Amino acid sequence: MAYRIVCVEDNPQNMRLVRKILCSAGHEVIEAVDGNSGYEAIVEHMPNLVLMDVNLPDIDGLQVTMHVKDQPELAHIPIVALTANAMHGDRERCFEAGCDGYIPKPITKSELLNTVAHFLTQSEYKQV
Repeated sequence: MAYRIVCVEDNPQNMRLVRKILCSAGHEVIEAVDGNSGYEAIVEHMPNLVLMDVNLPDIDGLQVTMHVKDQPELAHIPIVALTANAMHGDRERCFEAGCDGYIPKPITKSELLNTVAHFLTQSEYKQV
């Protein structure tokens, strides 16, 4: 099944890896390179899932997540933190900001696909 996924990631290599993994699984990937464009992509495309880098060049991914979760029309969209922040307490901070899941970098294909599949089976939206 193809689903629409917004990936907010400022590192081109990480974006390329995520895109390759998800597109090979048949998903549509909408890319954003910073927090502002990420929020705009979420509003415009109403994705089934968002993969959110935490450390972004303008506003951080946790601020974007809080803003999305504050919007009633967007709050149901699952957001998975995709981050190099893997120190003690980082996972908890992501969940406190409203993230529904957490994947530490470097990502693995199996972890990404398993996490994405978990949230997409719970998605309220139909496939693309």
